[in-house]
Amino acid sequence: MKTTVEIPDPLFRRAKKHCADKGIPLRTLIEDGLRRALEPSPAARRFRLKPFGFRGRGLAGPFDWSQVREIIYEGRGGVREPAEEPLDRR
Repeated sequence: MKTTVEIPDPLFRRAKKHCADKGIPLRTLIEDGLRRALEPSPAARRFRLKPFGFRGRGLAGPFDWSQVREIIYEGRGGVREPAEEPLDRR
């Protein structure tokens, strides 16, 4: 089918140069562009978190998670209960 389309001059010049560089007719460029524009867009890929881990046996030292939690929330409005043993903060 034949049709007439108005294309801004700068875009037309770029398209002609692109076609000349690639050795393809303008018709092919326009057909390819239309096909790509009309294809359904690929579904957004679901985010996958990469596996992540550490070597070793985890938290090491003479403290437990309640002590770690106290340090994390210190100065942020959390209620601080006195720890039995102070945590060594090197």
